[in-house]
Amino acid sequence: MTFKKAFKSAAAVAALSVGAQAAMADDITVGYFLEWPMPFQYAKVNGTYDEALGVTVNWVSFDTGTAMSAAMASGDVQISVSQGVPPFVVAASAGQDIQIVDVAVSYSDNDNCVVASGLEIDKDSAGELAGKKVAVPLGTAAHYGFLSQMSHFGVDVSSMEVVDMAPAEGAAALAQGSLDMACGWGGALRRMTEHGNVLLTGAEKEELGILVFDATTAPASFIAEEGEMLAKFLKVTADANAMWADEANHAKMLPVIAKDAGMDEEGTAATLSTFKFPTIDEQLGGAWFGGTAQSFMGGVAGVFVDAGSIPSALDSYDGAVNTGPLEAAKGM
Repeated sequence: MTFKKAFKSAAAVAALSVGAQAAMADDITVGYFLEWPMPFQYAKVNGTYDEALGVTVNWVSFDTGTAMSAAMASGDVQISVSQGVPPFVVAASAGQDIQIVDVAVSYSDNDNCVVASGLEIDKDSAGELAGKKVAVPLGTAAHYGFLSQMSHFGVDVSSMEVVDMAPAEGAAALAQGSLDMACGWGGALRRMTEHGNVLLTGAEKEELGILVFDATTAPASFIAEEGEMLAKFLKVTADANAMWADEANHAKMLPVIAKDAGMDEEGTAATLSTFKFPTIDEQLGGAWFGGTAQSFMGGVAGVFVDAGSIPSALDSYDGAVNTGPLEAAKGM
């Protein structure tokens, strides 16, 4: 599958957002990822969201952020937790009326590409990846990271055989020896590293300006109609993050989060140790929604346009961020 074909498909799905209906007030559906443990899951399991929002919150898991975009476009999902910025940018650039309302998690070491051990390729010999077969979940943070790393190393992506695979599938294929490289995150990334090595560490990627963070996103229509409900949702999330920030709570939270994420406690702890959860005040500051996040989205869009993955970028991504619900949550 070519990048252009994949993203034309994504753009077509995004266009379906026109006319998507918001949820009934007594029932909403929230999308999230399995094998992507986060503090909010403690509140999810304990029914805290249902109690705070006064509605039944249905939870549905996804494999990729592009699937989240499609579900929000169709009206099946009202809120997506931890959607990658790249798939969000792809959808927004294609005309889907969705907005970022919260920084769900910041991470650099938990989203990467892994080269098969047998190739013995590292950052000093990355040029040898030309012509190789790589699994990439297209339109995701991993895709953006892949493109950025290949650009850094001077590898022509068009010379590679790029296969669109969800991280779990890519990890399995890498283990079977049918791939030269696979990209992904979370538990799938850990399994990939059992059969290969990364080219750049999280810190090295950050030095190159390759940032990685996920956002809480929602259709603009839902935000407009249910802003107070969304603010309550973000408040519960912020409280769960604050609870996790106190290590004294890890013992009781970790088993619950691990079970809900479909992981063992050791793997969950290892994954969470690489995550950062910005507070509401931090998110509303200059490092995030004060302008940095919007500029970063423009950069992501530029990379995709240059790669021929999307036809064009928005003139500005300022309108793609709505801080209203987060500001309301701060006052709760």
